[in-house]
Amino acid sequence: MTTRTSRSRIALALGAGVLALAACAPSSSSGGDDGDGTTLTVWSWRVEDKAAYDKIFDVYEKSHPGVTVDFKPFKATEYNKILATGLAGKDGPDVPQVRSYGQLQGTVAAGSLVPLDGKVDLSSWDENVVASAKGKEDGKIYSVPLARQATVLFYDKKMFSDNGVQVPTTWDQFIAANETFLKKGITPLAVGAKDDWTLPIVHEVLAGARFGGADFQEAVTSGAKDFTDPDFVASVEVLKQLEKYMPKSVTGVAVTDAMTLFTSGKAAMYPGGSYDLATLQKGNPEMEIGVMQVPPASGAPSGATGTTAGWADGNFAVNSKSPHQEEATELVTWMATPEFGQLVADEVKQISAVPGVTYSDPVLKQVADDYDKTGSPYLLLTDFRYGTPTGTDLLGKGAQELFLGSKDAKTVSTELNSGVMTWFEPTS
Repeated sequence: MTTRTSRSRIALALGAGVLALAACAPSSSSGGDDGDGTTLTVWSWRVEDKAAYDKIFDVYEKSHPGVTVDFKPFKATEYNKILATGLAGKDGPDVPQVRSYGQLQGTVAAGSLVPLDGKVDLSSWDENVVASAKGKEDGKIYSVPLARQATVLFYDKKMFSDNGVQVPTTWDQFIAANETFLKKGITPLAVGAKDDWTLPIVHEVLAGARFGGADFQEAVTSGAKDFTDPDFVASVEVLKQLEKYMPKSVTGVAVTDAMTLFTSGKAAMYPGGSYDLATLQKGNPEMEIGVMQVPPASGAPSGATGTTAGWADGNFAVNSKSPHQEEATELVTWMATPEFGQLVADEVKQISAVPGVTYSDPVLKQVADDYDKTGSPYLLLTDFRYGTPTGTDLLGKGAQELFLGSKDAKTVSTELNSGVMTWFEPTS
């Protein structure tokens, strides 16, 4: 019998070829019977997590004799097209990793997923997390959320200590810290603006407190405010103000290059997501990484504090065309258990969506604690991805143009607002 280790070695040897073929049209990838049991295929865009998922599914296989789980990750930028092709035909996965919130709706509308109501119990879960897994029109549950992601400002503890910099608690202290690193030839903020999808996250990290976090979300979703509000415009302007602390020609810097700047000791801070932690730790296992919340920028709404924006991400579902729906449903049901949630925390190094999970990694624990104490929704994703154009697309491209000098903060905010208001309907 082929072991998972053997399969992993084969996958590594043939990985490039598999990805190249998959980018055109997946084939021979659906679950099948091997004569002695059932093979379930699980697709994902998290190539970097393959080893972790292999460990996780080893645990499942031991308690489910006769079932083999084959985890197949694809390049993230190609995954949506690959998955759509697979689900439309007969060669898709038994268990696809699907997007959340607004990006889930097209897959639901196509009838590609099995409703899971009555099969999984998410009644004790965070409502914002559960919302990520539901169909907008029918309110049914179509997936099991994997993780709660959060926006994070990572920092190099040793670099801070070596340069006499304390973790800032005020905006003035934050600017002073950036100035100190800049004068010493260290890039203060490792930002990769070439990848526009990262810029709304960078905006949340650096300026979420400036526009008001959760309070602003409540106001904008109810219709009391919109994205032309002075506080939101000012938050976009914060990005421009901080550009001097980012790499030169920041729009030409890829996010992977920004991460390398940070892990190689050439940058002091990296604004990203909790999903980046494992990659950063692998990039420099000796690096002592800390996390902080950026204090509210000058002029922030009264009572504003540092915030950690969060959202649910990477849900798992059951393919409606799977020949093994019963076994696939059993696997996805297991993904809602504390056992799976703890494995996600320990192996994938992400904040599990399952309630009650504990965190042995001190960095991950602090991110989870910050989110629980002062969390706010990543509103451009949780509330403004249900139509086209999406809020994240508009702000991502707008922020690039802000850095290039072709648009100012007011224009970026106005175009964001006019774009999403073509389809968004306030709750009141």
